[in-house]
Amino acid sequence: MITAIVFVKADVARIPEVAEEIAALEGVSEVYSVTGQIDLIALVRVRRHEDVAAVVADRLNKVPGVIETETHIAFRAYSRHDLEAAFSLGLE
Repeated sequence: MITAIVFVKADVARIPEVAEEIAALEGVSEVYSVTGQIDLIALVRVRRHEDVAAVVADRLNKVPGVIETETHIAFRAYSRHDLEAAFSLGLE
Protein backbone atom coordinates (compact mmCIF):
# COMPACT_ATOMS: atom_id res chain seq x y z
CA MET A 1 0.00 0.00 0.00
CA ILE A 2 1.33 3.42 -0.96
CA THR A 3 0.58 6.40 1.26
CA ALA A 4 0.83 9.94 -0.06
CA ILE A 5 0.46 13.03 2.11
CA VAL A 6 -0.97 15.91 0.11
CA PHE A 7 -0.73 19.51 1.34
CA VAL A 8 -3.56 21.56 -0.11
CA LYS A 9 -3.92 25.34 -0.35
CA ALA A 10 -7.57 26.17 -0.88
CA ASP A 11 -9.84 29.14 -1.45
CA VAL A 12 -10.41 30.33 2.12
CA ALA A 13 -14.13 30.87 1.51
CA ARG A 14 -14.54 27.23 0.40
CA ILE A 15 -12.31 25.25 2.78
CA PRO A 16 -15.12 23.09 4.28
CA GLU A 17 -16.59 22.32 0.85
CA VAL A 18 -13.19 21.59 -0.65
CA ALA A 19 -12.35 19.27 2.27
CA GLU A 20 -15.62 17.35 1.86
CA GLU A 21 -15.16 16.97 -1.90
CA ILE A 22 -11.60 15.73 -1.46
CA ALA A 23 -12.65 13.32 1.30
CA ALA A 24 -15.24 11.81 -1.05
CA LEU A 25 -12.62 10.93 -3.69
CA GLU A 26 -11.76 7.25 -4.08
CA GLY A 27 -8.27 6.69 -2.68
CA VAL A 28 -8.49 9.50 -0.13
CA SER A 29 -8.70 8.05 3.38
CA GLU A 30 -8.67 11.23 5.48
CA VAL A 31 -8.65 15.01 5.15
CA TYR A 32 -7.58 17.36 7.95
CA SER A 33 -8.12 21.10 8.22
CA VAL A 34 -4.90 22.51 9.68
CA THR A 35 -3.21 25.72 10.74
CA GLY A 36 -0.14 27.16 9.08
CA GLN A 37 0.94 27.73 5.49
CA ILE A 38 -1.51 25.17 4.10
CA ASP A 39 -5.23 24.72 4.64
CA LEU A 40 -5.79 20.97 4.32
CA ILE A 41 -3.82 17.74 4.53
CA ALA A 42 -5.19 14.77 2.60
CA LEU A 43 -3.98 11.21 3.10
CA VAL A 44 -4.10 9.15 -0.07
CA ARG A 45 -3.77 5.37 0.22
CA VAL A 46 -3.57 3.40 -3.01
CA ARG A 47 -1.96 0.24 -4.40
CA ARG A 48 0.26 1.66 -7.17
CA HIS A 49 2.23 4.83 -7.84
CA GLU A 50 0.14 5.37 -10.96
CA ASP A 51 -2.91 5.51 -8.71
CA VAL A 52 -1.38 8.41 -6.75
CA ALA A 53 -1.16 10.35 -9.99
CA ALA A 54 -4.74 9.46 -10.86
CA VAL A 55 -6.06 10.62 -7.48
CA VAL A 56 -3.97 13.77 -7.07
CA ALA A 57 -3.35 15.05 -10.59
CA ASP A 58 -6.52 13.83 -12.25
CA ARG A 59 -9.09 14.40 -9.51
CA LEU A 60 -7.95 16.21 -6.36
CA ASN A 61 -6.29 19.09 -8.24
CA LYS A 62 -9.51 19.62 -10.20
CA VAL A 63 -11.75 20.10 -7.15
CA PRO A 64 -13.14 23.66 -7.35
CA GLY A 65 -11.37 25.79 -4.76
CA VAL A 66 -8.06 23.89 -4.79
CA ILE A 67 -5.36 26.48 -5.47
CA GLU A 68 -2.16 24.48 -5.05
CA THR A 69 -1.00 21.04 -3.87
CA GLU A 70 2.29 19.53 -2.71
CA THR A 71 2.51 15.74 -2.58
CA HIS A 72 4.84 13.66 -0.41
CA ILE A 73 5.18 9.86 -0.76
CA ALA A 74 5.72 7.99 2.50
CA PHE A 75 8.52 5.40 2.63
CA ARG A 76 7.72 3.88 6.03
CA ALA A 77 5.19 4.31 8.82
CA TYR A 78 6.38 4.69 12.40
CA SER A 79 3.05 4.80 14.14
CA ARG A 80 2.84 3.85 17.80
CA HIS A 81 -0.75 2.74 17.16
CA ASP A 82 0.35 0.37 14.38
CA LEU A 83 3.19 -1.07 16.47
CA GLU A 84 0.92 -1.68 19.47
CA ALA A 85 -1.64 -3.46 17.27
CA ALA A 86 1.04 -5.64 15.68
CA PHE A 87 2.36 -6.88 19.05
CA SER A 88 -0.93 -6.97 20.93
CA LEU A 89 -2.09 -10.22 22.48
CA GLY A 90 -5.65 -8.96 22.50
CA LEU A 91 -5.69 -8.59 26.28
CA GLU A 92 -7.19 -5.49 27.83
